[in-house]
Amino acid sequence: MDQLAYIPPFGIIAALVGLQTVYLLTTGPYRNRIRDSHPVPRARRISFSASMLVLLVALASPLDVLADEYLFTAHMVQHLLLTLVAAPLLLYGTPGWLATDMLHVVGLTGVVRWSHNPLVTFFGFNLVFTLSHIPAFYELTLAWPPLHALEHLVFVATALLMWMPILSPVPAIYAPYPPLGQVLYLFLQTVPASLLGALLASPGAAFYPTYVLAPRIVRWTPLEDQQMGGLLMWVGSGLYFLLASGVVFFVWASREEAANRRPVGVH
Repeated sequence: MDQLAYIPPFGIIAALVGLQTVYLLTTGPYRNRIRDSHPVPRARRISFSASMLVLLVALASPLDVLADEYLFTAHMVQHLLLTLVAAPLLLYGTPGWLATDMLHVVGLTGVVRWSHNPLVTFFGFNLVFTLSHIPAFYELTLAWPPLHALEHLVFVATALLMWMPILSPVPAIYAPYPPLGQVLYLFLQTVPASLLGALLASPGAAFYPTYVLAPRIVRWTPLEDQQMGGLLMWVGSGLYFLLASGVVFFVWASREEAANRRPVGVH
């Protein structure tokens, strides 16, 4: 247990608390002072807070130590929390007027507008995620904390862009894809996830020296640990994207059915 002694990173906690505080102030008591602001539905406020909680678990909990020093599976859980859970929650929870102002402040409006090409969002995210699992680069990020922190930041940034075709809060800058385009886009996301997961789950030897040399805190061998992480990527993320595409399809189908039932002349 002494090996798992954990000191939470103050900088990450302070950053997340700061983001949550700014969000609560700008969507609460200071909302009326912001240009073009509108009330934020409760579901969206909960979504933003949930994204901060997921980021806290991923980056400032014992999971971070397990991921960096002991278990490849924990590292995969961490990465999937950042890209498949925190990112969409963050997008859904951010109101359009706040997202627009934030993009203007940081000077990224043009970048977001340029990334509307599906090739940019699709290949940008998947290329970054795949290359990060090359053993030499993977080990380098574990050995150099600043690079590892930058990697996590890039994961979140590219994941936000990857989810924009579905959950864009700024349609004037980045219009979401049509519903059937969203379904196809999410379905295609299962392909690189499955290929990378299968590659990690099916080798005859473990790829990453850090986990080969790490103390065994579970009964898995290093190879079994890597295979479990690969299966999580292969099956877990694949099912996640399939479920998301199903949700998009059924929401669109329900709206179409409701529109068809509406009496003529009623708007």
